[in-house]
Amino acid sequence: MTVTTSTAYSRDMGDELRRLRQRFTGLRGRAMALQLGWDPSKVSNLEHGKIKGTDIDLAQYLTVCGKDIDYFEDFLRRYHNAFDPYLAQAPDSLRTLEMTEAMSTGITAYDVLTVNSLLRTPKYARAVQAATGQPIEDLDRQAVMRRPNGPKCVFYLHELALRMRLGDDRVMEEQLVWLLANSSIVRIVPEEAASAAFQSACTLFEFEKASPLVHVESGLARVFAQGEAAVERSRKLFDLLENVALDENQSRRKLAEYRGPTPLRALVKTQ
Repeated sequence: MTVTTSTAYSRDMGDELRRLRQRFTGLRGRAMALQLGWDPSKVSNLEHGKIKGTDIDLAQYLTVCGKDIDYFEDFLRRYHNAFDPYLAQAPDSLRTLEMTEAMSTGITAYDVLTVNSLLRTPKYARAVQAATGQPIEDLDRQAVMRRPNGPKCVFYLHELALRMRLGDDRVMEEQLVWLLANSSIVRIVPEEAASAAFQSACTLFEFEKASPLVHVESGLARVFAQGEAAVERSRKLFDLLENVALDENQSRRKLAEYRGPTPLRALVKTQ
């Protein structure tokens, strides 16, 4: 057993162990510890991704869960990289991202060409999928921002994303209405801030009891970066955006300009 800094993926893998315990043994954490001859804190820390279990630890745990050698070898292959400060996943893999969003206390994001997935309407999300070929992300993830004591969020959005017409006029109209309804957490980066357009889209997640991390996605991979250098670069990016972005009222007016003259009441009645 090695004590180390937890990562998004180590927490994901630990949660997989917890779910296996609950599903296949029916044991609570203390009872599982007794079965294994471990201290209860070891089970808790392993399942929360706070400690790196040895191969023997994992073999014992998975055996109690009734898992065979094939499952053990697959889990071990994935687990060996769980504590790496940089991790790449397939673009359609969402569990680690969903867990990261769920436990975050702060989400600061920058998007250049499309609206952030946590702010997309269903029709806009389908239009993005049609244009990019990327899988539609689960919009239920947006509930993370509505929960009591949810994360403090700021979404920087370059004006290029407003000019990028995805779907028909109706799709863009509904998306703009949604952004207006959530304008308190949206900051528009104006078109004249050209240097910002060349910065990479990314999201900085912050937590109460874990190290911050940066998430970047493309059509090829999702990357979770927890290294100090990556986090510091993202903070510098958001400092830059804070200086060039419109404030809340200016951002709201900019969104209203793109939305056009259609009354909100008329749009809502037709939905």
